[in-house]
Amino acid sequence: MVNKITLVGRLGADPEVRTLESGAMVAKFGLATSENYRDRNGEWQEQTEWHDVVVWRSLAERAQEYLKKGSLVYLEGKLTHRKWQDKDGNPRKTTEVVGSYFRMLSSRQSNGGGGGNYFPNEEPAPTMSAPAPKAEASSSGDDTPTPPAGGDDDDLPF
Repeated sequence: MVNKITLVGRLGADPEVRTLESGAMVAKFGLATSENYRDRNGEWQEQTEWHDVVVWRSLAERAQEYLKKGSLVYLEGKLTHRKWQDKDGNPRKTTEVVGSYFRMLSSRQSNGGGGGNYFPNEEPAPTMSAPAPKAEASSSGDDTPTPPAGGDDDDLPF
């Protein structure tokens, strides 16, 4: 069985970090993910979902140091559900993502230039090119003809 969630989104606020009596550090933050779609009238709509994220120990320390409001983050974790009672004794339920890994993609402050960013900001789309022509016939005695360098685009699957 698998309980794994992957999110790419922006922080709504700086992480709230606490140190528990046991000495363990915990950080909580909201992460917004957005999806764009066209409605029935052909107009573009944006739907934003907010996810409550919790990270523990060394990950909480990293969150405190590096994550800020507006940071773009790649996050992996698991989905959890907790039951608890509020201060009035009412039963409550919470759904959270317990993060096991995150990586900064960029921050709003750096306009996508991202300190700690291990991914390129923009990369040109890969282009397809014809294979290089064979330099020499192989010495294995294989006389299979080599396809022409230009190729015929009619047989492409897209």
